[in-house]
This record gives sequence, C-alpha cells and structure tokens, in this order.
Amino acid sequence: MRRHRTSAGIVLAAATLFAGALSATSATAAPVPSPPTASTPASFAPKQAPTGFWTAERMRSATPLDLIRAVPGSLKAPKPGGEKTVIAPTAFPEPGGPWTGGGVVVKTSGRVFFTFQGRTASCSGNSVTSQNGSTVITAGHCVKYQGSWHTNWVFVPAYDNGQAPYGQWSATKTLTTDAWAASEDINYDVGAAVVAPLNGRTLAQTVGAQGLQFNGGYNKAMYAFGFPAADPYDGSKLIHCSGNSSKDFLFSQDHSLGCDMTGGSSGGPWFTSFSEATGTGLQVSVNSFGYTFWPNRMFGPYFGNEAKAVYDKAQVS
Repeated sequence: MRRHRTSAGIVLAAATLFAGALSATSATAAPVPSPPTASTPASFAPKQAPTGFWTAERMRSATPLDLIRAVPGSLKAPKPGGEKTVIAPTAFPEPGGPWTGGGVVVKTSGRVFFTFQGRTASCSGNSVTSQNGSTVITAGHCVKYQGSWHTNWVFVPAYDNGQAPYGQWSATKTLTTDAWAASEDINYDVGAAVVAPLNGRTLAQTVGAQGLQFNGGYNKAMYAFGFPAADPYDGSKLIHCSGNSSKDFLFSQDHSLGCDMTGGSSGGPWFTSFSEATGTGLQVSVNSFGYTFWPNRMFGPYFGNEAKAVYDKAQVS
C-alpha cells in the first residue's frame, strides 16, 4: 500500500472539516492494495479526567478537532456551509442529515472528548464488539495529534446536547497505528480506546456493540455517522450520510463518500451491510479527512492489517 505523508498538509479546524461533492459511484471493483505486515500499534495510558470535569457546558464548548488536506502547498480553511435540509433516513444517497431511524447505532455511536494541547476538543467514536467489551474505535488523530497524545479522554455514547444518558466512559488506554503515530500518514488514521467499566458493567453490556470487517474491499454502499460540531452543525445530534462509496483516486488509499459532515465528526463509524431497520452493520472505516478543493466529500481509511492490529491489541487490553 502506497503511503503519503501529510504532516505539512494537516491543520486543526475549529471551523469545519471540508468533505466533498461529486456523487459517489458503484463502479467496477477497484484493486485492493496488498495489505502490509502490521507493525506493533502505538499505545498510551492517558491521564483520566477528574470527576465532574466534563460538564454539559464544557462538552458543548469543546473545539471540534478535524483534519483538512489540500494539494501540497495549498492549505486553507474552507467556508462554512448554509442551512441544513432535514431528510428522512430512508433517503439514499444522503449527503448529511439527522439520523431519525433509531436502532443500535443510536447507542453505539457517541462523542469523544479530550484535552489537546491545553484545549478541550471533540471527535466521534463507536462501540465495537471485543473480548473485553470495552473497545471504542475512532480516528488516529482523535487519540494522538501533532505529536501529542490526548488526555482526559472520555466516550459519551448517545450524546444528546450536553447530556450523557449512558454515562461518560474514561479511557484507560488509547491506541493508534504505528504509521499514524510515527508520521501522521493519512492512510492509517485509525485509533482505538479501551474504557473502564462503569457502575460494574462494560461498555458493550450497557450500550451494545457493532461488528467490524477488515480487508473487505472498495465500492460498497456505506452509511457514515458522527457528531459534527462546526457550522452548519452544532454537535447536538447524531448525523449520517449514505451512498455508494468509491476509492480515492487522488492522494490516498481511502474510501470516499459524498458527505457534508464537518469538524467533530472525525472518528465516527462507516458501515457496510447496514440495516436501517435495526441500526446495525459492519464497521469498515471512520470519518477522517477532506480535500479543500473538493467540498462535500468525506474520506475514511481502509481497514487493513494495520487497523486490525490496533483493534486486536485494544480488545485484549
């Protein structure tokens, strides 16, 4: 798999993550990259937030953390979008709208909060099936960014406008791919967290968990979820996109999907074989980045051997 280092082409976007605009296609199957031999995932034991640290107001005001990628030498913040149109979840494709379909995804998806270089910030994440029942999958930059591991890291499943109906789950360990930890290689922007039990129960026992798929190929019908918190969104609701995904033909080996989610949605799950009736599917990627010159299109890393190594290590930690 070709790697494209992007440390000079990534910025913290307090305004928005710029995703993209051509309609996705279900073209003939693109070649799948040969999976590399997975190296040992990088991991960290974050400082846990003091009791009461993540108040409703602190969660609402956390800066959405996301990535912007541009053609080398051309990096700029995008302009925020306009008014949102609410569309029922049965619309396919869906460029971005509140999820009103219910099901398991409402509880397994959540917001992620942490301290990054002295600031409170937010991403998204998802509870996944695991041996320990305590594993959250998110983006690599949602656990480590610009050389710093995040602290005070919590997962809030089913987040609802400052409320945590199933509690705040503190990370005892966060992990990412070696390629992301070493050089912030956008192809491997995958992270995980192991969260401590709450009230004597694991995360999976409390909210459920979604299955995963690795090395599953490209060009599939996808549903993406997240809690975007930058204009025109405010982080208060679970937002989704859906459509036929394709493979990025520019600078990465990522999946590509028409989607207008903004900053704070990073780390939210992408599902294939997703059922709107039950809200369940197989997670195959996470919201990761967008090109500044290609609005309303989101990109997510291919879950290959390196992503699987992160998951394998997390689920037994």
